[in-house]
Amino acid sequence: MASAAEGDMEAELTRGLRWDFQDLSLNKLATSLGASEQALRLIISIFLGYPLALFYRRYLFYKDSYLIHLFHTFTGLSIAYYNFGTQLYHSLLCILLQFLILRLMGRTVTAVLTTFCVQMGYLLAGYYSTATGTYDIKWTMPHCVLTLKLIGLAIDYYDGGKDQKSLSSEQQIYAIRGVPSLLEVAGFSYFYGAFLVGPQFSMNHYMKLVRGELTDVPGKIPNSTIPALRRLALGLVYLVGYTLLSPHITEDYFLSDDYHNGSFWFRCMYMLLWGKFVLYKYVTCWLVTEGVCILTGLGFNGFDEYGTAKWDACANMKVWLFETNPRFTGTIASFNINTNAWVARYFFKRLKFLGNKLLSQGLSLLFLALWHGLHSGYLVCFQMEFLIVIVERQAASLIRDSPVLSRLASITVLQPLYYLVQQTIHWLFMGYSMTAFCLFTWDKWMKVYKSIYFLGHVFFLSLLFILPYVRKVMVPRKEKLKKME
Repeated sequence: MASAAEGDMEAELTRGLRWDFQDLSLNKLATSLGASEQALRLIISIFLGYPLALFYRRYLFYKDSYLIHLFHTFTGLSIAYYNFGTQLYHSLLCILLQFLILRLMGRTVTAVLTTFCVQMGYLLAGYYSTATGTYDIKWTMPHCVLTLKLIGLAIDYYDGGKDQKSLSSEQQIYAIRGVPSLLEVAGFSYFYGAFLVGPQFSMNHYMKLVRGELTDVPGKIPNSTIPALRRLALGLVYLVGYTLLSPHITEDYFLSDDYHNGSFWFRCMYMLLWGKFVLYKYVTCWLVTEGVCILTGLGFNGFDEYGTAKWDACANMKVWLFETNPRFTGTIASFNINTNAWVARYFFKRLKFLGNKLLSQGLSLLFLALWHGLHSGYLVCFQMEFLIVIVERQAASLIRDSPVLSRLASITVLQPLYYLVQQTIHWLFMGYSMTAFCLFTWDKWMKVYKSIYFLGHVFFLSLLFILPYVRKVMVPRKEKLKKME
């Protein structure tokens, strides 16, 4: 009897311990935080960059380059396995293919075009094979970052074979003169501070890190701890804010009866607030990873005119500009900076032969939409960005060239009112654009757009056709002649 009772107690204790262990599992923790397990793994992996960066500073900063490449490759692969399991083979395969393209095709246009087709084709095939109607964290997320890295690598390698004088000053900075080894390409691709969510950086900049050149004190470890902790702290502020508000402000609410039964102004106001808030998850990730890059030294960007070290080489956010600028172009200039710079450097400027800046801009935004995924919502979002930027530039030019409007815009006492109106328009239609981006499929975003009568399209398409006529009335002929001269 005693032994039976003891057996029952042991069985009960075992079940209790097993239950406690399950409660402490990653899935349970994620659920208690209102997040998915994959999202929690992503956050853990991003923060893991800090101890890895400290290890690198302490033991590897001025060590042999092959050790540094091995460290970056091993840690990046480990992070990939932790998040995506055996699906890490996708990145391994594309890195190997890219190395073979560089070696077998050399510094040729064929190599660049092959790289673009292979890497973008692989990414788009991945999007197609894994697509769902919701946003899922899967292997395609870091792979889109890797795709840009490898395309940029091929273009820089191609530029490295050109005459120095034929390159622009920017191209001379990024052109690769040597021949990268497989280990160098792997270390560059898997660098733990940028593998999952960016930022983008060039092979030349990475090699400076490996050679120990990215420091404000030559021959010593960089004094970057405080700048790194500042970005980390700011990232934590956004993380806490997003965690607290995310259960209450969701894109799913757009599809609910409560949203559609609300008044028109309620629907617009919710879209405005959500449009501002939804971007905070990206801001959080980029600020935290920027801190990792700064800590390693990768964020070192020389010195300013006062001799103070700059640590913004890997900055993906200009937080103050993002929070205060009332223009769409200000948001574009402050959000996902390195990706936008990549598109400008490797895509937009390379389309100069078309002889049409507007066409080059449109094709660049089309590339960005496809790079994000195959859902129609991405195309609608970047189409709206294209339209809004054109109209905003028209409006700014009109106000600048019209004496009447310039005087009205310069009235000091009305500045707060102007700012409030601008910010309201800015974030309402930022939310309008992001609605399609986050709802993905046409049946979802179409339902929301119908509920507010396609306000964004009507507003900006109307202005696109009206503003030229307003300009004819408001801008004196002599001002037009000056502009033509």
